[in-house]
Amino acid sequence: MTASDEALLAGMAADDPDAAAVFVRRHQARVYGLALFVVGIPAVAEEVAQETFVRAWRHAGAFDPRRGRATTWLLAIARHAAIDVLRVRRDVPVDPLVMVETIADPDRLAERVATGTTVNAALAQVPREQATAVVLAAVFGLSGAEIAERTGVPLGTAKTRIRLGLRHLRDELTSRKEADTP
Repeated sequence: MTASDEALLAGMAADDPDAAAVFVRRHQARVYGLALFVVGIPAVAEEVAQETFVRAWRHAGAFDPRRGRATTWLLAIARHAAIDVLRVRRDVPVDPLVMVETIADPDRLAERVATGTTVNAALAQVPREQATAVVLAAVFGLSGAEIAERTGVPLGTAKTRIRLGLRHLRDELTSRKEADTP
């Protein structure tokens, strides 16, 4: 189905399960990525993503395309759902830099935090345009076309910034890890 997001939301408002299924498949990676960025725990991020789509289904009729894009509306719901979870889970400290760390290598998150090596510090060494493109792609799940639109550059430039930014980030993290290894 190649229907627009607005048409899918209209279908969801009319209780069309097929429209909802297409909408969820289209946006599940972005919603999960944002939820993971905010809450920092994969299992909790999955719950937040599920709650996001339930809220979207429940409030699909309230979506107004004149106020913004469907993706923006949906990600706002995801952000609010994730923040709601954080408010309830006050016992779990959340460091925003820790979530950036997860982008590069979730399996070594604890190791990198323990040694003081953070992706944030590595991102600071990447040219600003490339770092912005990497974060928009990896954290917020934006496509190359969406990054190009948002940053006002041609599609090829956006894709190049993502690729070069990831390469710079990997090289910087590798060199930092090697420097920290005795």
